[in-house]
Amino acid sequence: MLRIIKTVSVAVLATVILIVLMLPAQADTASDDAALKNIIEAVRNGWLQADGTPFRENFLDFEGARYIESGGQNEGLSELVDHHVEPEADAFEDFTLDFSNIETHIESDFAWAIANTEIKATLKRDGRVIHNE
Repeated sequence: MLRIIKTVSVAVLATVILIVLMLPAQADTASDDAALKNIIEAVRNGWLQADGTPFRENFLDFEGARYIESGGQNEGLSELVDHHVEPEADAFEDFTLDFSNIETHIESDFAWAIANTEIKATLKRDGRVIHNE
């Protein structure tokens, strides 16, 4: 089973996603690539639906873990999920988050990915439109 062991840089204003995974030593590269892309998609959907489940299922939360998003560093997974992922959906009238140019890199039992991130949202409180790519 794949587990994210490092940090994810994806948020309302982020431009790059970085995911670091630990993979089984004799894993199939094609299936690992697909599994990594499935995790990225699950995280994207989790953020859009204000559901922290994909984060909690795939990210390891260990002492000293920091999750980076556009608002800064979050100490621990609960801070990221409880203060950003889940409550931010209520702040937007509409919200899209898309990843493109996903590059996966798998090296033995280590894998990571980089992707361009595009965020579009309209804030409920003042109608301000956010569009970062």
